[in-house]
Amino acid sequence: MLNMQEVTKTFGDFTALNHLSMHVPKGAVYGLVGPNGAGKSTAIRLLTGVYRPDCGEITLDGQKIYENPEVKTRISYIPDEIFFFPSASLEEMRKYYKGFYPKFDDELFDRLYDVFQLPKKGQIRRFSKGMQKQAAFHLSICTRPDVLILDEPVDGLDPVMRRQVWSLILSDVAQRETTVLISSHNLRELEDICDHVGIMDKGQMLLEKSLESMQGNTVKLQMVGQPPEGLEILHTSASGRLNTLVVRGKPEEVQAKVAACNPAYFDILPLSLEEIFIYELGGVNYEVKNILL
Repeated sequence: MLNMQEVTKTFGDFTALNHLSMHVPKGAVYGLVGPNGAGKSTAIRLLTGVYRPDCGEITLDGQKIYENPEVKTRISYIPDEIFFFPSASLEEMRKYYKGFYPKFDDELFDRLYDVFQLPKKGQIRRFSKGMQKQAAFHLSICTRPDVLILDEPVDGLDPVMRRQVWSLILSDVAQRETTVLISSHNLRELEDICDHVGIMDKGQMLLEKSLESMQGNTVKLQMVGQPPEGLEILHTSASGRLNTLVVRGKPEEVQAKVAACNPAYFDILPLSLEEIFIYELGGVNYEVKNILL
């Protein structure tokens, strides 16, 4: 549904994206992750039609997004840094949004006052950071978008409101098949809500799969003894006689290979999204280093 195909974007001599391809299925909750400087924010600005790609194609249901107002009415975007007009109230921003989004739902907007409990007439710039983020969700959800794009969406929200926001978004996904793309460094939270994940680094897509497939193709192996040949090992560490290995492969296939060498002990454990992220990006090169040792 939402596609980037071989997209490159440069700023002077700096290449932010280098032939990036991304495919977000309709109705998916897609987590876009990567280290700082990977190009995630540039990709999002291209997907929302803020930037023009140097080359490649960016489409929503086959229609180009850049300079296409009709397609943009189907996309709602909440950036990391929220912007509202300096003196605008939430009610005034409602009128502004209605001018751009023909499917804006006034009835839903009124109901959401019970959820977010924000002042109707106070200037949004006087709200706290968390309240401003709530105001952004209040407005964006009511545009009834086909695609909702979020950059660090719940930063600044308390735990109760974070849960409330995710509940609203996932309900919209279930009821309307809204496509949601989320860029976040909170991988533990993404693991709970995403069904597809793309891992970026240095302007390119390293890995893009369903989360189920990704977690089903990389495992943590703990064993006493040497691992058998034929394993694709991403990382190895040891504590005494116990070796811990991150291995790419299906759990049943890894288990069969290890069992065949009859080790004194072994166990196959699932990997979290955070562990997959670290080891796909190069293992120990991305681990925390203690420079005081």
